[in-house]
Amino acid sequence: MKLTWLGHACVLLEGSKKILIDPFVPSGDLAVQPDIVAVTHAHADHLGVTVQLGVKTVAINEIAKYLARHDIPAEPMNIGGTIIVDGIRFTMTPALHSSWLEDEEPGFYGGVAAGYVIGMDGIRVYHAGDTGLFSDMQLIRDLYRPDVALLPVGGRYTMGPEEAMLAAQYIGAKVVVPIHYDTFPYIEQDLDPFKHAIERTTSIRVEVLDPGASLDLDPAQLGR
Repeated sequence: MKLTWLGHACVLLEGSKKILIDPFVPSGDLAVQPDIVAVTHAHADHLGVTVQLGVKTVAINEIAKYLARHDIPAEPMNIGGTIIVDGIRFTMTPALHSSWLEDEEPGFYGGVAAGYVIGMDGIRVYHAGDTGLFSDMQLIRDLYRPDVALLPVGGRYTMGPEEAMLAAQYIGAKVVVPIHYDTFPYIEQDLDPFKHAIERTTSIRVEVLDPGASLDLDPAQLGR
């Protein structure tokens, strides 16, 4: 599987299928045609260009209903549920955050925020969505055993690097990729101390990617 961080919280997983998570980048230019989109919550910097892409989309029930009204083939689910879509396994996990559909004034409730554990080609990727730290991340480790964790580290609207250090240990994935930072001035972060502290004190590897950079994931190297 190839994992590409496209910027902000937008990540592309390429394997048996192309899975695009939270299709928003600041430029608005996403030159990707995914097979499946997964949306963690309704805020515009995560829902992004989902409607314009027009492909099968996994989302919480409230967002799925909104998308269905825009003729998007939505796959509704909710926290704790697991569905198989075109052979790809999606488990929806909790996230501590708000969710509001902002595209139509004055906006409306978008269900609760969520994360996903996505299983494809023998690898499990946990996208935490926008979230603060919560101790039940340890249950995500115990139940789903993700190989890779995509963790927000920007602070202000999500946990910052200090909280994400503990989140990484709770989740126990072998690889951590920071997301949701440096998009705007108020979520800029220096991640060198974060990477050095985790790698010095644990066996976790931290991959700090530039927007557009990719990481090749091999099940054998991840202990699968």
